[in-house]
Amino acid sequence: MTDTYVYLIHEPDWDSDAFLGGGGVPGGDPENNFPEHKAFQEAVVRLGARLIGGSALQNARHGGRVTPGSGERVEHDAVYSDGPYPDTTEVVTGFYLVETDDEELARRIAALVPTGGHVEWRKVFPT
Repeated sequence: MTDTYVYLIHEPDWDSDAFLGGGGVPGGDPENNFPEHKAFQEAVVRLGARLIGGSALQNARHGGRVTPGSGERVEHDAVYSDGPYPDTTEVVTGFYLVETDDEELARRIAALVPTGGHVEWRKVFPT
């Protein structure tokens, strides 16, 4: 049976806005902005797994956190905050979804995910 694993990339937040609108790194080709991620994607295929999704996430200032209310007041009593908490030194900056039927291979793939911090990997619950 093939399982799907999610790889969450935890590292210091980044200036995603610097890569938008101007074609990526100044003077760089957008196709070549993240060579370590391209190498990772090629390694997944070479190892016999299948990359089925993934993306970089924009800077945390472009999102937030919410604690929902309860019952019929789930939205009305929701408590919102901007971005991560001030003492947070790392955020989730991106993710990959990979299919493989080998749990040990899923573990090996986790070590290959490019990061300036750490990677959390989890099997996705089948729905």
